[in-house]
Amino acid sequence: CGSMAGLVQAFVICPMEHIKCRLQVQSSAIEASASATKVNAQQMYKGPVDCCTSIVKKHGFFSGLYRGMGVTLWRETPAFGLYFAVYDTIKEKVESLLEEKDEKHPIPSHAHAWAASALAGGISGASTWAIIYPFDVIKSQIQTSPLDKHLQKGMWTVGRDIVREHGWKHMFRGLGVTLVRAFPVNAIIFPVYEFVLVQLGGG
Repeated sequence: CGSMAGLVQAFVICPMEHIKCRLQVQSSAIEASASATKVNAQQMYKGPVDCCTSIVKKHGFFSGLYRGMGVTLWRETPAFGLYFAVYDTIKEKVESLLEEKDEKHPIPSHAHAWAASALAGGISGASTWAIIYPFDVIKSQIQTSPLDKHLQKGMWTVGRDIVREHGWKHMFRGLGVTLVRAFPVNAIIFPVYEFVLVQLGGG
């Protein structure tokens, strides 16, 4: 189920991340150009909508807007399967450790359940990112490279070029910051989700 969710999400997130990457690179390029020439550089894209329509018009819907779809599938599909598998395993083990021994309360209290959920969410989110991070690096490289068809390269070719030019450590560049973000974010998601379910269920 987790992998299927990741597969479906890939079709939604790929064009969005492509547009985000294009705009981020454009901003950096404009700032660098302005700093070097003391003249304001002209933006290629005025915003997300303009970026989207421009890419589709010049390079096509799937070949342009969905650039990097292959590596996005490689990142999202196994990542979500691993994410939920690790979450369920860790949550079950933590809950068993926190479970109250009193016979009147054989099931963990809400506080214990949410604590287990937070810890499991943080660990599963961080560990998943640590494993699939190289795919994210390759995806970003593909989605920020020139859109000209003759310059496009496949996922494995891009990965090989990155390692050859910068070394294998470059595939994990920025991982530390990503993990610092991933743990608290994912530690919050599941407890809030389960809290809302309890409130909606009246129990």
